[in-house]
Amino acid sequence: MPKTPAAAFVRTPRVLLATAGLVLLLSACGRSDNAAPPGAGKGGPGGAMPAMPVAVVKTTQRNVPILLEAVGRAEGSKEVEVRARVAGLIEKQSYREGDRVKAGAPLFTIERTPFEIALAQARAALAQAQAKLDQARREAKRLQPLAEQKAISQREYDDATSSLSLTEAAVTQAQATVREAQWNLSYTNVTAPIAGLTGRAEKSQGSLVSPSDGLMTKLTQTDPIWVRFSFSESEFAKLRSGKAGAVRLLGADGSALPVTGKLNFEGSTVDPQLGTVQLRAEFANPQLAVLPGQFVKAQVQAGEESAYVVPQAAVVTGERGKAVWTIKDGKAIPTPVEVGGWVADGWAVRKGLGEGDTVIVDNLMKLRPGAPVQPHAPAASAAAPASAAAAGSAPASAASR
Repeated sequence: MPKTPAAAFVRTPRVLLATAGLVLLLSACGRSDNAAPPGAGKGGPGGAMPAMPVAVVKTTQRNVPILLEAVGRAEGSKEVEVRARVAGLIEKQSYREGDRVKAGAPLFTIERTPFEIALAQARAALAQAQAKLDQARREAKRLQPLAEQKAISQREYDDATSSLSLTEAAVTQAQATVREAQWNLSYTNVTAPIAGLTGRAEKSQGSLVSPSDGLMTKLTQTDPIWVRFSFSESEFAKLRSGKAGAVRLLGADGSALPVTGKLNFEGSTVDPQLGTVQLRAEFANPQLAVLPGQFVKAQVQAGEESAYVVPQAAVVTGERGKAVWTIKDGKAIPTPVEVGGWVADGWAVRKGLGEGDTVIVDNLMKLRPGAPVQPHAPAASAAAPASAAAAGSAPASAASR
């Protein structure tokens, strides 16, 4: 049914009211935008990001030690295999595996009875030979004046002197047999030939051992302990051109172990396959801080060089190597650097920095190349370096740009 003019008239005021409200809303928004001051939007004037506060340090050149590092393996300064020297059953084990023992300490006891019997037999044979020797001496002494007086034939006297010589030789042989029996009996007491750390017992109590199959245990002298490692030709050349100083050991986490030592061997040839030179260092190890067979990192000081030292947390690793964040014209700039070794409080930077450069040491994950920054001195709590993993993830892309 077609709408009447009256119905249309009823709807007209509602439409007019809605239209008027929309116009008022739009005009109010326009006045609000016009009322805001220019450049008052988010991020500062012109919409720019605000400067990020960062802690910084100034670089200063100084002399730092040249540190050469290589992975090495520890070994005992003496390593001895303890073997049985006589055949027999093991009656007793006198040590606990893994104990420290002194030189001469009892380790095993081999059955003694057969060797005691052999010693008694050897002594009896010696006594018999000695008795025969005494008789031969008396006989030769009795016949000598008779031979001089021609009361007996010369042959009879010669037989007596020959018998004396034979019995003297028999006594000497019997004495050697007694000494051998004494030594064999002493070998039933297996003692430590050196002071050191005992290993696992290769033979248990009741086992039969012999000189051909007599490995019983191993002893390792751990104080001092040796560490073998190798340097490349270029590193070895630096070591020879400089003055080699103390050698330190670093653990798996990079921390220094509580031992210091010195080089006690330098190879005289270069390995033709690896191009390296073998070295060995000796360390005092009374507390067993380093175990034989342990992999460690040896750090040798080879003189000094001039470098800039920056906190460890400031150096990050990217696709193109290591870098630091510096400030130029108030903006953060990733700067590739060449680092040397660690010094007491940071990385030694050989190339990439200059005197008085400003290096950023915190907020590294939030930085982007060209970002405005507001430098300030590092807080006291910033002395503890941040985790390298946490700091190094962000600039990885920045260092490669």
